[in-house]
Amino acid sequence: MAAKAALPLQMFGRRLVQLRSSVTAQNMSALRLYSTEKQPEEASAAGAAEPKTPASSPELEKLTKDLAAAKEQNAELLDKYKRSLADSENMRNRLNKQISDAKIFGIQSFCKDLLEVADTLGHATQAVPKDKLSGNADLKNLYEGLTMTRASLLQVFKRHGLEPLDPINQKFDPNQHEALFQKEDKTVEANTVVEVTKLGYKLHERCIRPALVGVSKC
Repeated sequence: MAAKAALPLQMFGRRLVQLRSSVTAQNMSALRLYSTEKQPEEASAAGAAEPKTPASSPELEKLTKDLAAAKEQNAELLDKYKRSLADSENMRNRLNKQISDAKIFGIQSFCKDLLEVADTLGHATQAVPKDKLSGNADLKNLYEGLTMTRASLLQVFKRHGLEPLDPINQKFDPNQHEALFQKEDKTVEANTVVEVTKLGYKLHERCIRPALVGVSKC
């Protein structure tokens, strides 16, 4: 009885081993099939992940040329703009200077006409004999009136920026002096003003009439 009972157990054990072997074989086959299918997919994914270098095209070349042309045009326009600004600034400075000079030197022609009056008054005061002033009251009054008139006129000149030039014993300056003659004088250096025939005048540092002078020579 015991032998008969053990026989089915042995057959069940053998069947279980066969089933295990069959399942193991099927799993190994499925694993090999999965690995075979996975490799092409990974290779394809790796190929897709690699960056592709964009191929050059006529459209890209055209855009590159257009960009270079735009940069060149921009640089040219910027240069013209800067030049225009500089020209405008220079013109503005010139106009401001011309306006300022017009305000300062607008009376230049009028001053030149008044200089003749000042010269006449100077000649008149110099022509009065000084030795006769004490004995002649009328001559003295006339002399004093001429002197005061000339002094008042010179004050008006100075108030408006007009000043006389008396270059006696100064070096000859062709910008402010006009030499009429040369005079030999050993006491001073050559080209020194030794005589003033007619006073010069300047208006705000601009000479409007040079002094007429005599210059020394060695």
